[in-house]
Amino acid sequence: MFGSEPFLSLNFAFSFFFLSPFLALLLKMARPNPTPNPTPTLNYRSLYRWAPTNLLDETSSFTSFESITTYKESETCPKSRVFGKEDERFVKVMPYGKGEPVCADKSSDFCFIYSTAFKRLKLCLPLTGFERALLTEVNVALTQLHPNSWAFVRAFSILCDYFGHVPSVDVFLHFFEAKSPGKKLWVSFNGVDARVMCSLFQQSYKGFKGKFLKIYCSKFVATLLDRFPLYCVQEPELKKPRCLEELPTREREVCEFFSKLGAVFSTIELIKLEYNLKSLKAYIGTPFPLFLLMFLFTCMLYWFKLLCFFIFLCRHGAQC
Repeated sequence: MFGSEPFLSLNFAFSFFFLSPFLALLLKMARPNPTPNPTPTLNYRSLYRWAPTNLLDETSSFTSFESITTYKESETCPKSRVFGKEDERFVKVMPYGKGEPVCADKSSDFCFIYSTAFKRLKLCLPLTGFERALLTEVNVALTQLHPNSWAFVRAFSILCDYFGHVPSVDVFLHFFEAKSPGKKLWVSFNGVDARVMCSLFQQSYKGFKGKFLKIYCSKFVATLLDRFPLYCVQEPELKKPRCLEELPTREREVCEFFSKLGAVFSTIELIKLEYNLKSLKAYIGTPFPLFLLMFLFTCMLYWFKLLCFFIFLCRHGAQC
């Protein structure tokens, strides 16, 4: 009887060794699973009480590096500094926080830009001095300006560059005026009556909502996000169009120049042909024939007056 105890102990040890994983699994299944603590989320509605519901509901689909990479590979934009790998040292495009509204701000220096600004409007970073000054003057962030209005800004810049004029906020706001968004999300520029210089880019601009990128500056371009509003502004500065008499002499001359052209340019064509100078010249034409025509007209008027004076002298001399 006592001689069988070592055998029983050894048998029990082997049984426990083989059965212990199954016993542990049964105990784990019988034990209730603890409820994981939910990830804390920001209450954006309490943070931005001034923002309307449609602004808080405007969130982006670029929530991962994979989605950003896919977007970059599917689009091209000359000089945008957003799409090429060599541009990553200038501009950092980061994933968007899930549920983060377009009016989010101040977690760090960044700004949101609708992807359509690069894809269709050929907006480039860094922004030009004129673009920064215009955003500051109207007091809006990039995403607060409707894409159609960005198209006007781009077309105006292209025309100024083509004709050799420096783009100016005063000149732009002589031809365009900012309209209140009302219940909509975006401030819009409209052509001033009797001063329209560019056509509307698209009558109903669709497919851009929920597709904006989060832009950070890199250590190589520390001034990328300087001198313009980065975040959505509660009260934009909607000022009246500039009167010609109020402008400085230089800006007044530029306004008069564009007014004398008497043309309404296609915003779509200007943006499409921006980097094709030959086609752009064929579309706009060169400014020199206009000046040449004015010069010839002045010369003809001078010689006509001189001829009339000579005829008058001849007739007067014959009568004497």
